[in-house]
Amino acid sequence: MSSSSQLALHHLRFAYEPAAWALEIPALAFGGEPICAIVGPNGSGKSTLLKVAAGLLVPGAGMVELNGRPVAKMRRPALARRLGYLPQECPALFDYTVAQVAAMGRHAHGGVLEMSNPGDRDAVARALAEVGLDTMRSRPLSHLSGGERRRVWLASALAQEPEILLLDEPTQSLDLHHAAAVMNILARRAARGLRVIAVLHDLHLAALFCDRMILLHDGKIAADGVPDRILNANTLVTVYGANIEVLRHPETQKMLVLAKK
Repeated sequence: MSSSSQLALHHLRFAYEPAAWALEIPALAFGGEPICAIVGPNGSGKSTLLKVAAGLLVPGAGMVELNGRPVAKMRRPALARRLGYLPQECPALFDYTVAQVAAMGRHAHGGVLEMSNPGDRDAVARALAEVGLDTMRSRPLSHLSGGERRRVWLASALAQEPEILLLDEPTQSLDLHHAAAVMNILARRAARGLRVIAVLHDLHLAALFCDRMILLHDGKIAADGVPDRILNANTLVTVYGANIEVLRHPETQKMLVLAKK
């Protein structure tokens, strides 16, 4: 699987209310790096940026384009075959099984929950194997832990087989082991061509797995570049405050961001 898709934001402005805080992005393009992290403090606009990029929120000004075509003018099935989106929370109206949830990702390709198409079955089987849930296909969601549910929904997004995948806090509520496992899953897909754009709160994970980091502050881009350039005390203190310390890991040489009293 390879991808040459590009997602571009042009002169974008979005506000939930006319006089409220606004997301303002003059120009931003995704698709050049395997994994890009969107980071920043709470309320900086990370989730809003992802929803606008996915075409779920309509900007007050500017536009989002996928491969030169306005996302707002694309039919949803055609868009979903190229652009995937996984929100922070995925409430299920029914107690579906693991396999049925993963099969939802094939809807953009015309698939159904029964997976009568061999291509759909293969895509779902690959996704469930990648997230380590292939032996739990028949288990209902209500019988899963919170972390297992996150992996089921990730399997659904992977089964969709988009060219670009937007994820809002894919490691939320996961312990260190499972958070790293999720990032490794995404890294393996990215090595085969998927382009991943993920909102992350954990700067350590972002530094370890991501090729690019976009730092948001008050709805604007405070910094954009490789993690080593973004994760420095001067930049982070401006955004997060003075109670942080930035060090380099003695083995990986990746940057570490620590809280101070």
